[in-house]
Amino acid sequence: MNRRRVGTSLYAGVLLSVLGVLAWVSGRPFVFPSLGPSAFVLAFERRGERTRVYRVVGSHVIGGVAGLLAYTLLASGVTLTATYPGFSSDALRLAASGVLSLVATSWGMIATDTNHAPACATTLIVSLGLLSTPLQVGIIVASVVILVAVHRAVVYVYGRAVAGTNPRFDEN
Repeated sequence: MNRRRVGTSLYAGVLLSVLGVLAWVSGRPFVFPSLGPSAFVLAFERRGERTRVYRVVGSHVIGGVAGLLAYTLLASGVTLTATYPGFSSDALRLAASGVLSLVATSWGMIATDTNHAPACATTLIVSLGLLSTPLQVGIIVASVVILVAVHRAVVYVYGRAVAGTNPRFDEN
């Protein structure tokens, strides 16, 4: 078995487990679909440009805000979990909300150099009515902050534990 495959998989699971426990204890949506890809990026790369705090957190903030604005403007009260007949105005409103949120999120990430693809899923989660209240968007952002904070703490502790034995961690 490849150690990197196993290590990345287990570490992504550890990162998500922290938020899973928080969701379980609080009854709030601290786990949502776009958090999985973010956990994978952090677990796979661990250190580097794609794992920078401003990039991961900033992109999800942009995605959450863009999704909330698009949903509020175009699809408030409608949700992807309902079934709509073809050519319905509600389905059109949801589709337009999703498109607008993706365009705004993409533009915002590029403009601020916070490119992190999982935030495109976050914006759709919000703009399609799945987690579309200001409180839920706040929980999304808090989840990402916690995910990154746990990751940074693990990398720091590991770096201190192997300092001197692994040149990759002697840079700090």
